[in-house]
Amino acid sequence: MKTSFRSCVLGSVFLAAFALNAQSSSPILASSPPLGWNSWDSYGLTITEDQFRANVQWFNQHLKQYGWQYVVIDEGWYLQHPENASTKGAGQGYTMDSNGRYLPAPNRFPSSANGEGLKTVADYVHSLGLKFGIHIIRGIPKKAVEKNLPIAGSQFHAADAADTSDLCSWNPDNYGLKPNAAGQAYYNSLAKLYAGWGLDFIKVDCISQPYNANEIHMMSAALKESGRPIVFSLSPGPTPITQAGDVRKYAQLWRISDDFWDVWKKPESDTQDFPQSLTRQFGKLAQWSPHVETGHWPDADMLPLGYLGPIPGWGEPRHSRFSTDEARTLITLWSIARSPLILGANLTQMDELTESLLTNTEVIVVDQHSSENKPTIQTETAVVWTAKGAAGKRYVALFNIGESQQTLSYGWKQLGLSGSSYKVRDLWQKKDLGSAATLQVVLAPHASALYAVD
Repeated sequence: MKTSFRSCVLGSVFLAAFALNAQSSSPILASSPPLGWNSWDSYGLTITEDQFRANVQWFNQHLKQYGWQYVVIDEGWYLQHPENASTKGAGQGYTMDSNGRYLPAPNRFPSSANGEGLKTVADYVHSLGLKFGIHIIRGIPKKAVEKNLPIAGSQFHAADAADTSDLCSWNPDNYGLKPNAAGQAYYNSLAKLYAGWGLDFIKVDCISQPYNANEIHMMSAALKESGRPIVFSLSPGPTPITQAGDVRKYAQLWRISDDFWDVWKKPESDTQDFPQSLTRQFGKLAQWSPHVETGHWPDADMLPLGYLGPIPGWGEPRHSRFSTDEARTLITLWSIARSPLILGANLTQMDELTESLLTNTEVIVVDQHSSENKPTIQTETAVVWTAKGAAGKRYVALFNIGESQQTLSYGWKQLGLSGSSYKVRDLWQKKDLGSAATLQVVLAPHASALYAVD
């Protein structure tokens, strides 16, 4: 009982101190929405070091020059046998150190055999001028608690930190952490380990829905104390809009929906959050638009474009089911709303059309450098967003979310502009359209247009 009481008292002091520190004098991380790639949509739990390096090489050669920076290994990098994850009772082969921290599976990441974890992989990424990230599940490994392993850099053990009543509803790996000094010490030990590997980005899962404020605060504090700037991303969603004030203090990215996949629309009768469809993201992004600020980005999830395989995180291997118009609408919406752009395609099987959508510099500028982004017009079949650009420029995105072709036509005052005529440039076509007294476009079903006006 003495240990438990002491842990609770120390925990209150530790959390208060770290929370205060985390809110002041923090450097701005992710000063613009991150542009990157994540392994989940194409590899699920199964990516190997060779596969990762092959994707990073393509990313470096084809995307880096357009501002894309982050490459992220998603869930399960510590599993020796991820193929057993869906088989009840089958061994997955967890890889863990003597302090209860997961390590990369050596049969999948052979460079980790040098005892330095993912440092060699991170060094490779950094040698290309890119940034490296990983995915983890919040909490502490169940096996660490069963063995009551010591927590590195502290007098605590795993049982002091674990809340064995707190389980992720969809992942069996970990227990949650108590909001005490032992829990903080465990997250501190993780952050120190990852900083030593050279981590630049961490996606922590099973933490924002339901919203686990204690663990979010603890991880934020641990990353701040790690001595290395590491972008903190929360998953999955929907992150509760009621927590907007809190999440903006402690994280750089947070998911606004459950996992988004290549689904245009779901029946109204389907009220399940998973998988999230593209049409439902319009409302989510509109809801979060007032809460976008430099260094803190509502995240509409990855871009399930291109080839999704060999073992996608959901469904069978396939080329994205989004049509060309739908894919362009996806990127247009994410960009005008300033969501992070994190690609999910298998880059080693990239097609020319998808690559062209990812390398349009004029569209990327909207995502990276616009402001005051908001929905201006919303009907059952049409949506219009506007934003400010540099030097008096304005951006206008128009979307036909209906099932038939329609002509969208708006006067400038309807779009929040006071002038009678503006010069218009089509950003997807990279073409000047001349001056116009109204903005008018014919859009096919599910299609969109993105303009700069000044």
